Amino acid sequence: MKKYFPPTLYATLRAFARRLLIAWRRWVGPVLPLETAGMALWHYGQYWQDWQRYAAMPGAERLSLQNGYPQLLDRTISTPYDPFYFYQDVWAFQKVRQSAAPRHVDVGSNVRWVGLLTNITTVQFVDIRPLEAQLDNFFSISGSILALPFANNTVTSLSCLHVAEHIGLGRYGDPLDPMGTLKAARELARVLAPGGSLYFSVPVGEPRVCFNAHRIHAPRQIVHYFNELALADFAGITDSGRYMRQASMDDFAHAEYSCGLFHFRKPR
Repeated sequence: MKKYFPPTLYATLRAFARRLLIAWRRWVGPVLPLETAGMALWHYGQYWQDWQRYAAMPGAERLSLQNGYPQLLDRTISTPYDPFYFYQDVWAFQKVRQSAAPRHVDVGSNVRWVGLLTNITTVQFVDIRPLEAQLDNFFSISGSILALPFANNTVTSLSCLHVAEHIGLGRYGDPLDPMGTLKAARELARVLAPGGSLYFSVPVGEPRVCFNAHRIHAPRQIVHYFNELALADFAGITDSGRYMRQASMDDFAHAEYSCGLFHFRKPR
């Protein structure tokens, strides 16, 4: 005879198991990723079956263990992607293209986005870890988001995507500072030229610090950080990865881990 847990006990056990899994991912996962390791071990059987079938095919090259290179986690039903970076890069690229800015400054964002942007404008990339890449229309300089190497009111097209939430947590070798995100926002606003555009993104939802990965900010908290700028547009990516091109900040105020996309302008 089957035994059933009372609904309240079942919910409690599920919540405990979820918290346990999250704790494992965050504290042990960087050294021993249990889920990844488990899936990889499961797929070794398929790997050896494919090895044997391929080796027996007419014209197949000689296979050797020395040159074996098991790729065990790529056989997925759909193409995996990170919706935050995928959609934010699409959003920001469209913004810069529509602006027809002849020069754009990016502070510390995803380097693939930076490289793609060089196809439509000249890009100056600023980071405490310079990007040593050689591209037309691309310049990289060493600099901190807390002390940008630009005079006041001089940058007309500026982006900082999924960067400011890390500032002050030491993750990338930067100094510890509880006010890191706020100071970064003030510095970005300082260098933005009157009439210029800032394309900015951070995780949004219930405010908290996930040390030392990132902070999560309430959307209106970010608007307050940039109180001398005007919000021209807000878009968002939900916890489930849904892209909302026109969004309300209130819809993201109680999110777990969403992404807010802010287009600010400095008044003339």
